[in-house]
Amino acid sequence: MDQDSILKFLDNKAILVTGGAGFLAKIFTEKVLRSQPNVNKVYLLLRAPDNNSASLRLQNEVIGKDLFKVLKQKFGANFSTFIEEKVCVVPGDITCQDLGIKESKLKEELWRDVDVIVNLAATTNFDERYDVSLYINTYGAKYVLEFAKKCAHLEVLVQVSTAYVSGEMSGLVKESPYFMGDTLNGRPGLDIDLEKKLIEEKLDELKAEGAMMGTIKISMRNMGLERARHWGWPNVYVFTKALGEMVLLHEKGDVPLVIIRPTMVTSTLKEPFPGWVEGIRTIDSLAVAYGKGRLPCFLGDPESIADVIPADMVVNSIIVAAMVHANQPGNPRIYQIGSSVKNPASLASLHEMAYEYFKRHPWINKDGKPVIVGHVRVLGSMDSFKRYLTLHYLLPLKALQIANIALCQYFQGTLREQTRKINNVMRLIEIYRPYLFFKGLYDDSNTEKLRVAAKERGLETDIFYFDPKLIIWEDYFINTHLPGLVKYVFK
Repeated sequence: MDQDSILKFLDNKAILVTGGAGFLAKIFTEKVLRSQPNVNKVYLLLRAPDNNSASLRLQNEVIGKDLFKVLKQKFGANFSTFIEEKVCVVPGDITCQDLGIKESKLKEELWRDVDVIVNLAATTNFDERYDVSLYINTYGAKYVLEFAKKCAHLEVLVQVSTAYVSGEMSGLVKESPYFMGDTLNGRPGLDIDLEKKLIEEKLDELKAEGAMMGTIKISMRNMGLERARHWGWPNVYVFTKALGEMVLLHEKGDVPLVIIRPTMVTSTLKEPFPGWVEGIRTIDSLAVAYGKGRLPCFLGDPESIADVIPADMVVNSIIVAAMVHANQPGNPRIYQIGSSVKNPASLASLHEMAYEYFKRHPWINKDGKPVIVGHVRVLGSMDSFKRYLTLHYLLPLKALQIANIALCQYFQGTLREQTRKINNVMRLIEIYRPYLFFKGLYDDSNTEKLRVAAKERGLETDIFYFDPKLIIWEDYFINTHLPGLVKYVFK
């Protein structure tokens, strides 16, 4: 660390952020603008055909969010002017060369001025189409790196990946790199360009058959799951993120590179205010279903560790790591940002906290009635889950069908629909199964060294905090996270 201050590092910096309308990208942008208003410029790459469309996305999906209310209060009447001066929208597409930026003048400005690139663009859908996931998560990373190499004064590229590139590994999961061709099952022959070719051949085949868009979507989703499992990963998201890391490590050259691997990201702990969240994120899908009375049972091991980390801590780790590794073109450092080693929380404890919260503050449904929650029945295996579905859903329908001959056609249709829904549930459960019975703990030795070095250097660790030991889980979930979910997600 050559500088004594993170704020000094951010002073007059030009930062390019991909995936600019995403959850973490918004929090990152707000934190930089609020903590260091003397930043030169924050460029937000937004998927849009032109500048007007990108500007609308900026206003509607970024600046217009509650997240920016503290910044608005800080600048008052000057807020709009400040944003115009400090934030520049970049219409483009991460799946294209030169990030799909059409305006040559803007490209040249970025290549001339950008100091830091943070790649936050991703599709996080576990059941995404293979073509979509590979193009965004893998080739997107490749195109960001190629763009970074053209930036004359680039100090560092930060790739935000996921800790779950480790797949279903148990025990202590190290902050280890994945090199080109590595697989989780040891199977040789993984080639990223070949995977892309297989996608193109499959799409050509489907089009030649005259397949409808729905059929193409299902086929590409199935292909993503099949290819991920062929190489040892449980789903297409973590597989293509791992491939993205491989591309960066293989082709980085002299570009200073940092890889950040967060675990399950939840609402903000403290800044800009506690409890801001957007969308249903990983484990929150269970909390939402539970609070609305739609979770009759839970499949998983209650003693499994739920490795969750507040979003503001992830953003702070990105900023600190960017400073530490600026202008250091050597071997990239990998940082796993999570809580399972330093401050673990079990699924059982999270369920108990959810029970306590919704018992005190029940969700009011559309009929104006409070939803009364109880303790959820826990099913410890896939077989028990299948038996539960059959016993409580399929068999009652079949019995009704037999008993009501006159309504046979109606119940036949209902049975088909119920069977279809159950098959969909079973597919999702199969995709999420590795995380419901997860036995891994994410080592954060590198991250701890980063925290210690920042503290010893006297850097602003009170502003850029990311130590999970700061979290008091009961207080966070009952007084911050679950109220935030109700306010920003339940509606």
